[in-house]
Amino acid sequence: MQVMNVDIETYSSVDIREAGAYAYAEAPDFEILLIGYKINNDPVKVLDLKTGPAKQGALLTEKQKAFSQECNAFYSALTDPDYIKTAYNANFERTCLASYLKQAMPPEQWMCTAVHAATLGLPATLGAVGDALGLPEDQQKDKVGKSLIQYFCKPCKPTKTNGGRTRNLPEHDRKKWSLFVEYNRQDVVTENAIREKLSIYPIPEDEQKLWCLDQRMNDNGVRLDMPFVENILDYDKTYQERLREEAERITGLDNPNSLAQLKNWYKENYGMNIKSITKDTIPEIKDTLKEKAQTQSGIRMLEIRQEMGKTSTKKYTAMKNAVCRDGRLKGVLQFYGANRTGRWAGRIVQVHNLPQNKIPDIDLARELVAEGDFSSLEMLFEGMPFVFSQLIRTAFIPSESCRFCVADFSAIEARVIAWLADEQWRLDVFRTHGKIYEASASQMFHVPLENIKKGSKLRQQGKVAELALGYGGAFGAIKAMDKAGSIPDEEIPMLVANWRKASPKICKFWREAETAAKMAIKERRTVRLKNGIAFSYINRILFIHLLSGRKLAYFDAKIEQTDKGESITYAGIEQQSKRWGRLETWGGKLVENIVQATARDCLAVTMQQVSQAGYSIVMHVHDEIICDVPKKDTGALKKITDIMAESIPWAPGLPLRGDGYETDFYKKD
Repeated sequence: MQVMNVDIETYSSVDIREAGAYAYAEAPDFEILLIGYKINNDPVKVLDLKTGPAKQGALLTEKQKAFSQECNAFYSALTDPDYIKTAYNANFERTCLASYLKQAMPPEQWMCTAVHAATLGLPATLGAVGDALGLPEDQQKDKVGKSLIQYFCKPCKPTKTNGGRTRNLPEHDRKKWSLFVEYNRQDVVTENAIREKLSIYPIPEDEQKLWCLDQRMNDNGVRLDMPFVENILDYDKTYQERLREEAERITGLDNPNSLAQLKNWYKENYGMNIKSITKDTIPEIKDTLKEKAQTQSGIRMLEIRQEMGKTSTKKYTAMKNAVCRDGRLKGVLQFYGANRTGRWAGRIVQVHNLPQNKIPDIDLARELVAEGDFSSLEMLFEGMPFVFSQLIRTAFIPSESCRFCVADFSAIEARVIAWLADEQWRLDVFRTHGKIYEASASQMFHVPLENIKKGSKLRQQGKVAELALGYGGAFGAIKAMDKAGSIPDEEIPMLVANWRKASPKICKFWREAETAAKMAIKERRTVRLKNGIAFSYINRILFIHLLSGRKLAYFDAKIEQTDKGESITYAGIEQQSKRWGRLETWGGKLVENIVQATARDCLAVTMQQVSQAGYSIVMHVHDEIICDVPKKDTGALKKITDIMAESIPWAPGLPLRGDGYETDFYKKD
């Protein structure tokens, strides 16, 4: 099998950060500027599609002939299934080349080096991976690339100096263009060096097949109700203008959006020195205002400030920016986006953090928006920004003559951790009635299950405990999960103790996982747990071998002395800074990674089975899949949920159950 490493440089007036690769490559002015490639052990070649040798009269020069032959050789290899094409973030190369050449780029002929790096716990960007792997200087990514991309790949601002042009071409700066060609060449060198370095840890065949399924799903995308989206965006402009005019009438300010002006207005009118006006400080400011005379205007201004500050239409704007010519949104999920567990990450619209549907009669609200009847909407529903945020899911609609079949795994993480820890009473719950919140409360408080009703205090405590304590959490975890503040602080220690007493095998799993990880790092050997999970340490990487056959990777793992004693640390992306640095982990966190990764692998098996059954998955959110199904296929939902309940080959005894519903637009049932 031949291997060709590919890297391209492109131009488009569409901002790829806002619109994603698919809409970017559909722009009328999109073009490929440079194609760097390397076949097997041959030298890197760069096809300069902007300044390649030009014809002289009717005859081709020798340079032109050679360039033409080079282009033909590349295109021949690109479309030859006997050549495996590799790229760092191969989705970009596939999408752009397919758009430019008007020819399909089957994912089965491609491999993604970025995914390969993610499976080993490495950072997301090419340069950062090269640094983490310690590549020699001549194989590192060229650091000047960012400024060159800004110059040649994006529109420029017209100025008097540049003659009012809106785009920089090679002839505008030949020196920069030469550097750009070398930058493209060096990217191929870096990508190839990374690929070779990682080749001793090949991507499992099942993962490669899953990536291909993911690519086809992203290529297909999900249909958007664009008239619905446009109605909301158009109305929001009117609504925001109305709020601004009201704010001007109340305050008399030129710019009531200005925090400095608004704080000064409160000082002059109410004698209040306000440091900040945010959703956290507004309740306190309101309480202070209520103690003063004639404060109705001040309170209303805070309400307007809140309304104007809400981001309820940002996702609609993202949809408008990213929708493709066929009316579909593509590329909303990134394969292996969470490189600690291998779960997908959301992109563009961020489907993993869509608001819940909490407004009553969402069908009516959606219908009124679709009809443009915002007067009735305002009369029947309170708070337009809130209503719009609740309707975001409903902008996703099935293809023509189809409906959505939405199905998810019921309590998948709770089932997986019970199965891995062999917590028998929990497994019995999931093999029978499935009421884990009630059963947990029954175990903790020694109350008969039938006495714990929905809405009761005991069930609420059981629910909070289940959601907060499975991975070693304690007081802080309960406080974070109990957003309503229903559990008094003095009761939390007892709740934690009762939960742990009721689930001793899960607690033991935390301890065993941490002990095994430390032993693997210290002794450089494989340590196996009774449930089949294994820990090993090879080339500075701590691997956790899952029962699915996949491995989790913790790069540059070490045992270090901290204020907690011996701690496991590794190199990874810090959540706050989003930078590559040292992270700490422990037993509960390792178990969380194992459980979430195992749940992800269950979803992966199910997605492949559902796809093989002939159903088109347009997207998936957490443990839920959304399928486009012809309306005439009346038995589809049962078939899909039955597939979700089937035993996983590598997980005998894991009790799974699929729940689902049918809908004419996406929503939370």
